[in-house]
Amino acid sequence: MYQTEVNGTHHELGTSGFLYRSNKLMYDHATKSFWSTLHGEPVVGPLVGKGIKLNRRYLVTTTWGEWKKRHPETTVLSLETGHRRDYGEGVAYHKYFATDKLMFTVPKIDTRLLNKDHVLAFRNQDEQLAVAIKFLAKQRVHHDKLGSQNIVVLADNDGTSRAYDIGDVRFASWNGTDQAIDSNGGKWTVLEDSLVSSGKKLNRMPSHNAFWFGWVSQFPTTRLVK
Repeated sequence: MYQTEVNGTHHELGTSGFLYRSNKLMYDHATKSFWSTLHGEPVVGPLVGKGIKLNRRYLVTTTWGEWKKRHPETTVLSLETGHRRDYGEGVAYHKYFATDKLMFTVPKIDTRLLNKDHVLAFRNQDEQLAVAIKFLAKQRVHHDKLGSQNIVVLADNDGTSRAYDIGDVRFASWNGTDQAIDSNGGKWTVLEDSLVSSGKKLNRMPSHNAFWFGWVSQFPTTRLVK
């Protein structure tokens, strides 16, 4: 997820239908430049080299039931679009998701995980980190580092995960919904954008939810936690 306004210009993006290393390329409506979904910047076309880079935002992949439980006021797009298409979960790519086979080639298969295993991935200018969702389903509180940043990942029972930039705070547990306990017994409210406690605020970390094969094809030196 990205914020699409840069220096006062809104870049309206669409799906180009093209791939690079099995990762989708977007295009902007104004110049038809191609954009990398994992870098958030133009990679082919007239906008390349203009210093344009979208600011990353945070997201979560979860079920409608879990999200609605936390945010009952949420509205959702209707599946009644006027088009004759089955928008049911998994319908479009059911056969593809049912196997570990890839539809398109990648430079190299990294066997540390299955191709279509899901990862929660982070990156900065110099390094990348991927944490397997299967690992997070068992390790509900996971501390890690990305460069100089200390990170905590708080995971639900199914591996649904949110990551926060925590500085020197360490967490011992969380209840899976709205409260985390730090190593000193302090209580923190778990929000979508931050952890808060007695006037203190720890911000949410931007991250990517990705298939392992797609992420590692783009970032082959990724450090993996599994």
